[in-house]
Amino acid sequence: MAHPVRGAIALPGPDDPALATYRVLDERGVADPARVPEVAPAEWLRMYRGMVVIRTMDERLMAMQRQGRIGFYGEARGQEAAVIGSAAALGPDDWIFPALREAGAGIFRGLPLTAYVAQIMGNAHDPGKGRQMPCHEGTRASKFVTMSSCIATQLPHATGMAWAAKIRGDKTVVAAYLGDGATSESDFHVAMNFAGVFRVPVVFVCQNNQWAISTPSTAQTAAPTIAIKGRAYGIEGVRVDGNDLPAVHRVMRDAVEKARSGGGPTLIEALTYRLGAHTSSDDPSRYRDERVTDEWKARDPISRMRNWLLSQGLLDAAGDEKLRADVDAEVRDAIAAEEGVEGPPVHSLIEDVFAEVPRFLEDELAEMTGSGS
Repeated sequence: MAHPVRGAIALPGPDDPALATYRVLDERGVADPARVPEVAPAEWLRMYRGMVVIRTMDERLMAMQRQGRIGFYGEARGQEAAVIGSAAALGPDDWIFPALREAGAGIFRGLPLTAYVAQIMGNAHDPGKGRQMPCHEGTRASKFVTMSSCIATQLPHATGMAWAAKIRGDKTVVAAYLGDGATSESDFHVAMNFAGVFRVPVVFVCQNNQWAISTPSTAQTAAPTIAIKGRAYGIEGVRVDGNDLPAVHRVMRDAVEKARSGGGPTLIEALTYRLGAHTSSDDPSRYRDERVTDEWKARDPISRMRNWLLSQGLLDAAGDEKLRADVDAEVRDAIAAEEGVEGPPVHSLIEDVFAEVPRFLEDELAEMTGSGS
């Protein structure tokens, strides 16, 4: 089938990239050698470690929520390859506009684990001073924009930043993450249309985990895939196995290179599955068949990547055990360092809106705290 958009990514194989699901590793972690992207061994191990960090962090922090030690948590368990495989393809000057499950991308790009935990606890070390709900971190240093729970609102913002980069003539690429539910929001269509018309350097990465809270992807669209939606806006769409880290990395890397060279945007659909609940406030057993969840557990992205690394001699069992122990210790240390920290100072409630805090706000704070005369 002829491709109706400009600057198409060249993937091996005759299948339509917007309809077929591009894959490098099978479910056992056996690779098609012709499809494995050229990546340094140390970088493969760094990406694998990034996935293990997400899994370990999610398991620890979700358990803490159940124990009442934090108020809320949303995990990315089962989606680690889509997060890390895409983030690793970005350059240091590229920006990420996350959706809800990309915290691991921020950590992979340099957000300290302690800062992540501090944000979840809303303590005095939280750069946001406790104003955001947990799991809504952001860091300018890692070029990771603060998350928003308002679905799809980040997409026009990401497109705007990409347009600014094009106007300035710099080489910045913007990664705009979204979930399958976001494709039903008007902001998705606004962003896609603008990006297609102005050919801005943005890559839309849809983590299609097949559930928008309790709404299945079959209720989101009658289209055969999400990737094919790009064609309505003159944007190339590519569908990839989101549990296959090398496949995600190859597709994202090609899309980033295309955007950086002036080839315009791409819509990537990473087909994956949310193994856990939408958040700690959710019970997925009330609306989905968990036998399907068990089937997806057999496609675990970390196990697939581990098997491939072992087969290539890039990792052995002892090395894997040490890596996991080191990550577990780092996560535990970050939690221990932040759990006893007090909350933000009360005065911070009235800061950061005005250059100088107005007298009326000072008076209101004094009345609230009983510290006035």
